[in-house]
Amino acid sequence: MTLSAACSITSRKTAWPEPMPNTHKPHPRQVKVRRVDECGSLHEIFHHCLPAFGGAYLRRVYTILDQAVGMGCPLTLAIAGPVTVSAQHQAWLIPLLETGWVAYLSTTDAVCYHDGHRSLTGFEHGPVHEVPVFGNDKELREEGTIRVTDMAFPEDVLLDQDRFISAMLLRPEFQQKMTGTAFRHLLGRFYHEQETKTGAGPGLLSTCHRLAIPVFVGAPSDGSVFLNSMKLWAMREAGLLPGYGFDLDLHAEVFEACAYHRWGLFDQEPYKLGTLILGGGVPKNFNLQPEPALGQILGFKGVSGYHFDVQIVTAPVTDGSLSSCFPAEAVTWGKVDKETYQYTTESLQADYSMLLPFLVKALLDNRARYERKAAEIGEQALFAAEPSARGYLRPRGGYRLFEQREALCARLREAVRDNGEWLGQSLSY
Repeated sequence: MTLSAACSITSRKTAWPEPMPNTHKPHPRQVKVRRVDECGSLHEIFHHCLPAFGGAYLRRVYTILDQAVGMGCPLTLAIAGPVTVSAQHQAWLIPLLETGWVAYLSTTDAVCYHDGHRSLTGFEHGPVHEVPVFGNDKELREEGTIRVTDMAFPEDVLLDQDRFISAMLLRPEFQQKMTGTAFRHLLGRFYHEQETKTGAGPGLLSTCHRLAIPVFVGAPSDGSVFLNSMKLWAMREAGLLPGYGFDLDLHAEVFEACAYHRWGLFDQEPYKLGTLILGGGVPKNFNLQPEPALGQILGFKGVSGYHFDVQIVTAPVTDGSLSSCFPAEAVTWGKVDKETYQYTTESLQADYSMLLPFLVKALLDNRARYERKAAEIGEQALFAAEPSARGYLRPRGGYRLFEQREALCARLREAVRDNGEWLGQSLSY
């Protein structure tokens, strides 16, 4: 089936109502609140105790996420910032991934690199400790301590991590050209082996390996995982390591992201995608690129952007950067659905590390409540009474898209062949 044909049946398949037209003027929302000591859950706090100002932005962020999860919408995550060195991945990110709601993840090379620190041999006690943000950095440097805001660790951690990455890159499994998702899937396997050996808790890449969640890095050369590959490449070029054969296939990696976006729009109910963007930068940009890549570059018709788009960034919208731009700006590029963005998107200027533990906990509590009710009255009765329970209770095993990547990419290649006439015309100017 071609992409355009798949698009024509999308509207017939979906059971979700069409969005309100932009000309609709909703009734004014009356400002009513509930006392916090009358609320029995974070869900009620978010809905009833954040009536105005920044709190109202947070309420809208939560209610959109609640709606997206309840609809059963596959979510993509874009995460910039040192979530692994600061252990945020273990606090709230891994619990979110283990819900089965997340299709794939876009992040940085540094996040993947620092993910390995807690499993290094000799640092089982914990390699990272807290330091003051405005302390004596000269003193830290002289004692060999590296600082990331208020997180710090011995420089030996980095040196050992470099040795670990280099040793892994020399293994036979890596001596080929591969996508970054394949590389990080393999690296997650070896991280898991090291975590098991040292007794460290599961990390980000090992969790994504277990759940077959693809991990994209839009700027792979901007981090220490790739720097170690550069070292081995330099040794090969100098005649010191003739057998080194690892290389990244960036074309195939971007194409793979397009195949997943196409899957979400045409193969997976409810035939819509949602995205949660934490911080900006390259992870955000990469996460938003599949729609223009499919629609503008490859020339497919009927490709829509994200139906849900929630972002939490510190950059002010007036700085003109991609990091700060609201979903409405992405509408003009086609990256966010133009028909629904006024109701299903929000941008909150905040530090996501302050909010995500509470947002994720509220969503997990909702799932636990639905699980209890399903045990009491049965899933079908629950789904009939509360349709959003179906989306919340998706299988925890998730979509396992990495295991489907070859089939999905093959189908996209077939669609490219079918669109050959348009593509040929795009080559002249």
